[in-house]
Amino acid sequence: MSMAGNLRKVTSLGSVNGLRKMARLARRGKRVDLSHPARSPLGSSVVNCVAYENGARVPVGGDLGDLVATVEQVRKSGGGFVWLGLHEPTVREFAGIADLFDLHPLAVEDAIEAHQRPKLERYGETLFAVFKTVCYVDHEELTATSEVVNTGEIMVFVGQDFAITVRHGRHGSLGPLREELEADPHQLAKGPAAVLHAVADHVVDDYLNVIDAVQTDIEQVETDVFAENGARADPGRIYQLKRELLELKRAVVPLGRPLQDLATRPIRVVEPEIQAYFRDVSDHLLRATEQIAAFDELLNSILQAHLAQVTVAQNEDMRKITAWAAIVAVPTMVCGVYGMNFEHMPELQWRYGYGMVIGVISLACLVLYRGFRRNGWL
Repeated sequence: MSMAGNLRKVTSLGSVNGLRKMARLARRGKRVDLSHPARSPLGSSVVNCVAYENGARVPVGGDLGDLVATVEQVRKSGGGFVWLGLHEPTVREFAGIADLFDLHPLAVEDAIEAHQRPKLERYGETLFAVFKTVCYVDHEELTATSEVVNTGEIMVFVGQDFAITVRHGRHGSLGPLREELEADPHQLAKGPAAVLHAVADHVVDDYLNVIDAVQTDIEQVETDVFAENGARADPGRIYQLKRELLELKRAVVPLGRPLQDLATRPIRVVEPEIQAYFRDVSDHLLRATEQIAAFDELLNSILQAHLAQVTVAQNEDMRKITAWAAIVAVPTMVCGVYGMNFEHMPELQWRYGYGMVIGVISLACLVLYRGFRRNGWL
C-alpha cells in the first residue's frame, strides 16, 4: 500500500489512535531512509524530514512508522516539532501529509498548484504563508530577449508542533538554511515560528542580492544610452529590463502586508520574541521595495532620454540634409536657367561667360557651406 493510501486512513481515526494505526501499517513495508528524497516512502518530493527537541536535532528512523512515532512523541512531549521539506509534491504525495497534520484543503490546493500571490492566511491553529522566490539569471550580454529574473515559490505551513515547507522552482534550496538553523540551537528552540522567520529572511535576502545584480544591468544600459552613439542603442534592452523588473516587483511588493502582520499582529503560533525578528525582515523588504521603485523611475528616465537622443539625432540628420539641399540648389537653379535654350540670354556669346558662371556657382556654394558649418548644421 502506498504512503498516501496509508496516511489517508488517519482521517477515519482519532489523533493518537490514528498515528498508532499509521505506524502499524507503515511497518509492514520496507525500511528506507527518510533523509534521502529518492528513497523516501513519503514520495520523491520529500527533500528532508527532521524532528527537533529543544533546538537539537532528533534523528528520524528509517521508515514511515518511525516518522509517525516521532510525530506522536513530539505531540505528547509538547517541547519539539517536526520540519518536513517538500519539492513540487503531487496531489497523491501530499494527501497523506495533509491528513496527518490536519491541513486545510484550500491551503493544500494552493501549495500543490503554486503560482500564488505572496500572502499570509490562518486556518484554525495552522498558519499558511506564501513567499515568491527570485534568482538572478547570469548572462554574458543583456539583449532584448535576455531572461534576467527567474521566480519560484515557497509555501510554509506552521503549527504548534510542525513546520512544512513546500518549494516550487529550480532555485531557492533550503538545505543551507536548515544547516544554519541547526548551528544555532537557541534560535531553533523557539519552535516552528523560527523556521518561518528563517525562510522569510532567506527569501528577502535573495531579493536584495537580485536587486544588486539588476542594478549592474541598469547601470550598463545607462552607460550605453549616454555614450557618444547612445541614439543607436537598442531600446529593446530597456523594455526587457522593465519587464523583468515588473516580475521582481510582483514578487516583492505584495509580501509587505504579510510581514507586517507577522511583526505586529498577535498570532498564536508566533511568539512575541519572534515577532521582533520579523520586524527586521520587514525593514529589509521595505528597502527592497524602495529600490525597485527607484529602478523603475530610473528606467523610465533612461527610456525618455534615449527617445530624446533619437529625436535629436533625427533633427541633426534633417539639418544636414537641408543644408546640403540648399547648397545643391544654387547650381541647380543657375544651370536650370541656362538650360532653357533661349537665343537671347546674357553672356552666351561672351568668351569668358562659362568660366564666370562656374566661378559664381562655386563661390555661392562655398559661402553657404561656411555659413552652415559656422551654425553647426554641417
